[in-house]
Amino acid sequence: MFNLVLFVAFPYVAVVLAVVVGVYRFMLHRFTYSSLSTEFLEKRKLFWGSVPFHYGIILILLAHLFAIIFSGTWKYLVSDTLRLYTMEVIGLSFAIWALLGLLVLLYRRFSDSRIRSLTTPMDVVLLAFLLWQIGSGIYIAIFNRWGAQWFTTTAVPWIHSLLVLQPKHEYVSSLPLVIRIHMLGGFILLALFPFTRLVHLVSFPLPYLWRPYQVVRWYKRAGQAKREG
Repeated sequence: MFNLVLFVAFPYVAVVLAVVVGVYRFMLHRFTYSSLSTEFLEKRKLFWGSVPFHYGIILILLAHLFAIIFSGTWKYLVSDTLRLYTMEVIGLSFAIWALLGLLVLLYRRFSDSRIRSLTTPMDVVLLAFLLWQIGSGIYIAIFNRWGAQWFTTTAVPWIHSLLVLQPKHEYVSSLPLVIRIHMLGGFILLALFPFTRLVHLVSFPLPYLWRPYQVVRWYKRAGQAKREG
């Protein structure tokens, strides 16, 4: 029953929450549909945290998506020992890179009273979950090696079974607890998506593609212009 709730029901609930609540928030609270950046308060630590975190996490997510969508190609890539070792080292390097960036962002957010005052409870929940997700991924990479390979016979077929509406939790229900929670991480992110700053991922400024050019003119006060002249 426990496995049915977590690995069959919860993924679908997470998707429904992401779509329904996400659309509701966009329609009625559009002003909050952004990352609500605090860049104007502090830039230096934001740069050194945001750049490694975003590049690291995006590349890792792309690798996961590639393995899910092109599972046959991925299996071929990791079938060779040298390529498997290379994938593992690269993946672990990006995860550590992302973790270091996240730690800098955490320090920045909670060491600056101005930024801390703008931090919401959902920000704390999201940051804590991201810390767990990246940390557990590093743990799995070190202590449950060759995940790039066994991922294709566990998580990939499980996700495929969810997509065709024939969920089979047996693919993942016997794995160690830390791996099972980590695999649920993607759906936990989906469930958190409409309630956090994650919504900025889909807030593309598409109207800027066809909006007319904006003409900006700078006017100086008469007194200032005379002094400068």
